[in-house]
Amino acid sequence: MQTAPRTRVQRGFSLIELLVVITIIGILAGVAMVNVKNWQRKARETALKDNLFQMRKAIDNFHADKQRFPNDLNELVPNYLRNLPPDPITEQTDWEEVRDNPSDLEQVGGSTDPEEFMTPGVIDVKSKAPGQTMDGKPYGEL
Repeated sequence: MQTAPRTRVQRGFSLIELLVVITIIGILAGVAMVNVKNWQRKARETALKDNLFQMRKAIDNFHADKQRFPNDLNELVPNYLRNLPPDPITEQTDWEEVRDNPSDLEQVGGSTDPEEFMTPGVIDVKSKAPGQTMDGKPYGEL
């Protein structure tokens, strides 16, 4: 009786196969990291736009209720905002307050109180973050 010749069974992977797999994994990881960074930035920009929208809405609601603009953003808390949200880009609550011109006498409500005209209120809010959005628009112009 003759036995069949033994064939050599390959166990494991060759060095070249391992290098190819590691290279492919490295390329995929590099692409994924770039996308994750872009997603995080896009999420922060979206949160910034939403925070600005909510604060502007609160300023408008304050003005509709009291016929004057708030003296500062802290006056909106707690009746119009639960708390002053941080800027997602700078992670600070230091917003740029845009004030109305006290010499402009055309205010809604037609108040005749001279004190009301001498104290300018906050009519808008902007971000103090340096830089631009992914669309190329400066953060301060949102």
